[in-house]
Amino acid sequence: MTTELKQACAAFAISTALVAVLGLIARGVGFVSANLGALVAIVFLYMTVLLANRRKEDLSAFGFSYGPKLRGILIAASYIAIVFPIFTFGFVMFYDMACTKGALLAPLAPPGICFGFKGWSHAHWTALGLDTLELLFVQVVVIALPEELFFRGLIHELCERAMPPKRRVLGGGIGWALVLSSALFALGHLAVNLDARRLAVFFPGLAFGWMRSATGSILAGTMAHAASNLFIHILQKVFF
Repeated sequence: MTTELKQACAAFAISTALVAVLGLIARGVGFVSANLGALVAIVFLYMTVLLANRRKEDLSAFGFSYGPKLRGILIAASYIAIVFPIFTFGFVMFYDMACTKGALLAPLAPPGICFGFKGWSHAHWTALGLDTLELLFVQVVVIALPEELFFRGLIHELCERAMPPKRRVLGGGIGWALVLSSALFALGHLAVNLDARRLAVFFPGLAFGWMRSATGSILAGTMAHAASNLFIHILQKVFF
C-alpha cells in the first residue's frame, strides 16, 4: 500500500471516529446536538489542513481553488439540468411504491414519512422564503464545502495519486480511486446515523469525484452537492 493510500485511509478512519464520538456526545449534550453539523465540518476542515501541512502542500493541491471557474460552473449546471429532473421522477415513483401498504419497497421508506404523500396530484408548490436561503448557506458552508474538501479534495486526490485512473471521460478519471473515495464517502455517512439507506450517497459521490478529477477543483462538486441537498429538501416540502 502506498503512502498516499495509507494517509487517505488513516485520515478517513480518524475523522470518522471523531464524528462518531461527536454523534454519541450529541445524544446527551444539547450544545453539541445543536451544533453537530458545524463540529463535523470543523473535523473535516482541520484534518485536511493538518495532512496538507504535514505533506508540505498548499490546499490548492487538494482542490481548494476556484479555477477553472467557468468549467466548474458549467459542469455543476449540467449535472443539475440532467440529474434533477430524473431524480424527481424517481423520487415520486419510489414513494408511490414504498407508501403502498404491503408493498415490497415499504420497509425502505423512513418511518412516518408516507403520511400526507399522494404523488403528483397533491403536490403543493409552496413559495420559497428566507428559510430556504438560510438553508442554502448552511448547505454550502457547513456541509458541502467541508465534505468536498475532505472527501474529494483530500481523500480522492490521494487515492488518484496512489491509483492513477487508466481511463478518462471528458478529463475526469474513471478507476478504482473514484470507486474507493466514493465508498468511503458513503461509509462516512454512517458515523452518526447507522441507516443503510444513507449508503445511497455513493452514487452522487461518483459524480462529485469525477468533477474534482475533471477540473482539479472542488468548486463544481461543492455547487452540485449543496444544490442536491437543497433540492431534496424542496422535494420533501412539495410532496409531503
